[in-house]
Amino acid sequence: MIGRVPNTKLRAWLLEGEHKRAQQLTGGKRETKKDEQPWWKVMCLTGVDYFSTLGYQPGIAALAAGVLSPLATVVLVVLTLAGALPIYRRVARESPHGQGSIAMLEKLLSRWGGKLLVLALLGFAATDFVITMTLSAADATAHVIENPFVPAALHGGQVWITLVLIALLGAVFLKGFAEAIGVAVVLVGVYLALNVVVVVTALAHVFGAPQLIVDWQNLLISEHPNPWLMVGVALVVFPKLALGLSGFETGVSVMPLVRGASGDTEADPVGRIRNTRRLLLTAALIMSAFLITSSFATAVLIPQREFQAGGKANGRALAYLAHSYLGDGFGTVYDVSTIAILWFAGASAMAGLLNIVPRYLPRYGMAPDWARATRPLVIVVSAIAFVITWIFDADVEAQGGAYATGVLVLISSASVAVTLSARRHKQRVFWAYLVITLVFLYTTIANIVEKPEGVKIAAFFIGAIVATSLVSRATRSLELRVEKVEFDAAAQRIVDKAVRSGAVRIIANEPDARDEAEYREKEREAREDNHIPRDSALFFLEVTISDASDFETTLRVHGEKRAGYRILRMKSPSIANAIAAVLLHLRDETGMQPHIYFAWTEGNPFKFLVRYLFFGDGDVPPVTREVLRRAEPDPHRRPLVHVG
Repeated sequence: MIGRVPNTKLRAWLLEGEHKRAQQLTGGKRETKKDEQPWWKVMCLTGVDYFSTLGYQPGIAALAAGVLSPLATVVLVVLTLAGALPIYRRVARESPHGQGSIAMLEKLLSRWGGKLLVLALLGFAATDFVITMTLSAADATAHVIENPFVPAALHGGQVWITLVLIALLGAVFLKGFAEAIGVAVVLVGVYLALNVVVVVTALAHVFGAPQLIVDWQNLLISEHPNPWLMVGVALVVFPKLALGLSGFETGVSVMPLVRGASGDTEADPVGRIRNTRRLLLTAALIMSAFLITSSFATAVLIPQREFQAGGKANGRALAYLAHSYLGDGFGTVYDVSTIAILWFAGASAMAGLLNIVPRYLPRYGMAPDWARATRPLVIVVSAIAFVITWIFDADVEAQGGAYATGVLVLISSASVAVTLSARRHKQRVFWAYLVITLVFLYTTIANIVEKPEGVKIAAFFIGAIVATSLVSRATRSLELRVEKVEFDAAAQRIVDKAVRSGAVRIIANEPDARDEAEYREKEREAREDNHIPRDSALFFLEVTISDASDFETTLRVHGEKRAGYRILRMKSPSIANAIAAVLLHLRDETGMQPHIYFAWTEGNPFKFLVRYLFFGDGDVPPVTREVLRRAEPDPHRRPLVHVG
């Protein structure tokens, strides 16, 4: 956590825009028409990450499957089009406001279980986004170093060049970064056009020299003489190619930017859903075509030794072909384009992380105050990216497993959410989704077994997020966590009558039998213990726990008359915070200083503290007083708490 910054100007600069950003990320602010863009432009924004994997995907496929990489890539494409695409088309329909599959899964478990599930998924999302930054920067470095016009002095400087690129990325966000769809359109358009030239040229060489295909087939048969064995090996190794599945979660997370139809409403944005599904389909088809053609061309034209560590095609297979068949001039243009899109892919990942973490944690009270602002998070994320780059020595292939783990866990979780949704609606498509889910679960497990470093990094992020979240929740637990207090007509009449009596005196009551004997006894104790005159009007305040894992809430206070006693009732995640909020609301509305009367609670203070943090009750009187003290520093204006 970032502590208090002594320099006032520095602190103001770091936390600039904190409150405005918090309002935008809580989901209450609707995107304006000005923010919305045609679906194909938004596809370029998500494609900066998705399409940039062409920079290293063919090389990773060759390392994983060798001469069998084209067949393994076909398996990946089938899984993309028949698995990930249908899953996320349904996610787009059920979560059209950018919450993504994490929000769908959040609804499966209630209370703390749902919160902990989201925190775990955020850990994997953080793995995905951070490794996207470090892996993309490392691959951009590989393109820099391998360019023939780059001085030899830079060779061997993979780590520091990658760190410089990450630092520049962080600097962009510190200055104030807004996702520029126009820049993404230019980068993606130029990059895809150059890739078309490279792939078409490479395929022309392949089909212009049939002996190359014969040599590849002979090598393939010599290594895998049984056709069924080829298929089996392709199925086994394709989880290593899971980098080619990235981009789907980002595609649904940016749905609010997609322009829909004129008749769309926030409750039913049919046009936005339709156009987002077009976005997903088009991106998947473009990427699938490039994956198949590039894997075939690189497998046939590039010697296997060049894919190994230190080889000229390691992490840059298509760049190798660009230099080999189109000359160093075109190859350098291709390198510059690749470096730019890989670097901007890191920007897209950074933006995704900066949006997804504040979108959930503030609602749980599990984010420090500075997490609402962009710049402190940028510093933290950049520092983590530095450490990961150093640990992995800026090696693209070494980070592939960790990246794939984050991608696959998110896709698997989306598959589970969609499958359960289909089952809940008793749809026949449930069985198809179940098969897809099982395939993705197998792929995820196989990837984890093969390269467990992904789980290790994800476990670090999960642990850090959970620990930071719980500490933040504990430190913020005494805040006034109520957004708004609303009294119904009956409650207002009870308050008005108290005001006419000359004082607002309230008995805090933990509802039990709620019969006349209970209220009579509570009133007797309150009057005797606190020497309240008999002619002084009293009413009761009762709070029942709703979902203690929630943090901020709107209090809706209902009034009723029961057995001759006047009662205000409400539901809240925390009893003490609700009572404090009502007292302050009464003070502001009536102009009187309210008095509230409690009875001491017997028991272990530590046990009460834990109960307050996790279950919302505990030792209510002292906590109520402390919440009031923090919310109102002036003791002369603070509602009075009496304990007898």
